[in-house]
Amino acid sequence: MGHTTDMPLLEARALIERAIDKAEEIGMRGAVAVIGATGALVSASRMDHGGAGGMARAKSKAWIAATQQIPSVEHLHRLGVIAPPMVAGFSTLSPEAAFPGAGGMPIRAEGRAGGPVIAGLAASGAGIGPFVGYPGSDPLKLIADARPANGEDLLVHYALGIPYEGQHGDDLERWIGAYGAWPGDLDPAAGTGMAPASPAQNQSEHRWAVALADRAIAEAQGRGLSVSVAIVDERGDPIQQDRMDGAPTASIQLAEALAATAASFQLPSHAVAERFVDAATRAELARALPFAILAAPGGRPVSDGGRVVGGLGIAGPAPEVCERVALASLEARPA
Repeated sequence: MGHTTDMPLLEARALIERAIDKAEEIGMRGAVAVIGATGALVSASRMDHGGAGGMARAKSKAWIAATQQIPSVEHLHRLGVIAPPMVAGFSTLSPEAAFPGAGGMPIRAEGRAGGPVIAGLAASGAGIGPFVGYPGSDPLKLIADARPANGEDLLVHYALGIPYEGQHGDDLERWIGAYGAWPGDLDPAAGTGMAPASPAQNQSEHRWAVALADRAIAEAQGRGLSVSVAIVDERGDPIQQDRMDGAPTASIQLAEALAATAASFQLPSHAVAERFVDAATRAELARALPFAILAAPGGRPVSDGGRVVGGLGIAGPAPEVCERVALASLEARPA
């Protein structure tokens, strides 16, 4: 049977790294997300200094592209022509699409135009958007296929290796506003927007988070498990999220909630239930915070130099098993 299939984790990771390479080259900072065709996250990464909230926006646009199987800008246009009750109904029934912005692109199996959609890719964040005049950026970097380009759409199309198409309106107007008359003294054919980017060099926090996620994945594989992994910063905002192939789709949200609990309370996630014994009090805590928390085993605070800098969450198997995977992952960190 032709069951819906999500993009494999390793392929999603490779797309995200391509996008990060191009983003750093241009001078962008933010987050990149790949959501599978089922609507479950496959992988997402936040660049260094990418800003809180960017990953959530990227995930929303990627979710729309993956599940509606169209560029998210087309979905946005459709919302503009249907009756308001239908828009409200979509938002209620599809909470993952809380930010229905342009920029998300569907990904088809083996790149075939008529093939089934297996994922969606999008980017957003503090320094990723439909902008042109990035600080210090060479104007040639914002020319793709001899046309003016905006940064957000450029890095998504670059990562996918497909011809550039802007989703955010008049790229020419933006380009002229940033650099003057188009093309000025430049040869559009010399544009480097789609030229290969060198590997990113200034992503120490991102590399740290990916390395920690890789240790957790290796630990799970060694135990014959498929898990989801989330690494968040000290506030609880995600830095890295990965769902191993075959891991339960619910596990990615649980892993993020466990990691956020451990980081923001600076406690193992299960210890929050021990500190706040009353269930009503824990419910009040959950309502007071801007993100989901889960007071169960599987989340551990992550320290560096005696300071809590984030949280690690593991979910999928039994909570006690996830707790052991989290502990082993942290113990395996280089000194």
